[in-house]
Amino acid sequence: MRLLHTSDWHLGQSLHGQDRDFEHQAFLSWLLARLVALAPDALLIAGDIFDTVNPPLKAQERLYDFIISAHEALPSLTLVMIAGNHDSGSRIELPAPLMRRLRTHALGRVLWLNDGELDCDRLLIPLSDATGATAAWCLALPFLRPAEVTGLHLGEDYLGGIAQVHQRLIAAANARRQPGQPLIAISHAHMAGGTVSLESERSLVIGTAEALPASLFDDSVGYVALGHLHKPQQVNGEQRLRYSGSPIPLSFSEVDYPHQVLQVDFNGEHLEQVVPHRVPRAVDLLRVGPAALDTVLATLDALPVPDLLASVVQHPWLEVRVQLDAPQPDLRARIEAALEGKAARLVRIAVDYQGSGRRDGDVALEQLEQLTPEQVFSRAWEEQYGSAVDEPTLADFLLLLQEEQLEQQP
Repeated sequence: MRLLHTSDWHLGQSLHGQDRDFEHQAFLSWLLARLVALAPDALLIAGDIFDTVNPPLKAQERLYDFIISAHEALPSLTLVMIAGNHDSGSRIELPAPLMRRLRTHALGRVLWLNDGELDCDRLLIPLSDATGATAAWCLALPFLRPAEVTGLHLGEDYLGGIAQVHQRLIAAANARRQPGQPLIAISHAHMAGGTVSLESERSLVIGTAEALPASLFDDSVGYVALGHLHKPQQVNGEQRLRYSGSPIPLSFSEVDYPHQVLQVDFNGEHLEQVVPHRVPRAVDLLRVGPAALDTVLATLDALPVPDLLASVVQHPWLEVRVQLDAPQPDLRARIEAALEGKAARLVRIAVDYQGSGRRDGDVALEQLEQLTPEQVFSRAWEEQYGSAVDEPTLADFLLLLQEEQLEQQP
């Protein structure tokens, strides 16, 4: 059996206010071609399909057009996608009855039956091989919000509730599978030991709980297709626990990431190999600096002129970081003048004031969308009270934030 593992598409994302639909369209076209070339039995999309709980119409069209095209190209392909922390679980599940006709399973939430048992049937998906026989079982674990894993039957321990969901689902899968059928989990979570991209990954902290232990997935699970962390990586060096990473760089901090999808091959219950397939970059991200202004201007002046055959949407996104001793009122004008006629699209200027011990210019030029709600709250608290926010207050704020996000979901 062959699978393709991808995650963190963030359809509808903007880079400092700039639309990135061209890059997402290019990725989805490439992925469709890879599906045809590799002929996998299943495609797993491990959450954060959209960038926001209320994605723009174009982003939704991209997803559903891709699903239809994939089904037309490979009618036997099973597609499983789960909601991430950026997604609305309800929105992901809304067209599920229609998508099942395209062999697509969309899971956004976990549900509990009246007797307090986990509804495992909807989270366990049989994966068929080329003959149409069930060759594996997929355990779908969307991002688990506190309201879904705490309450009457589970208590108020968030991590304990998450552990209960994993234990019950894995037990149900082991009871259902036949010899030779591997268990393959798809999960959107921050596993302990994972490397975070600070500029673009929304924190999953709930109170004081964040990273989950890899022990949630016992040895009966042959592969765990993870989403949330944008850098491709193995968890604790384990071949079977992997983040595929995002298909495009979602911030300038991700410029050097090896963006990819993962080909996962099983021989019966044995994980045979995991092969990365690099995603070609439709649009480059360039960083100039940090350096003195004269050096930055000289570097900008040396940038290439546009290729007459290339569209402007293919020009690189550009971030400029300048080191200054004092404010420079005409800084933007000088940078924009140096970029006149160059093949680059300026999206951000950041200033490092030398000798100050902190990057005042960087703070002043930050846009609100660059900050997480936690960062905004912490900075406002420090400005108001002159000290860092204490852990209990921050935990209360984060719980309120989770409740607000749930209320905003359709």
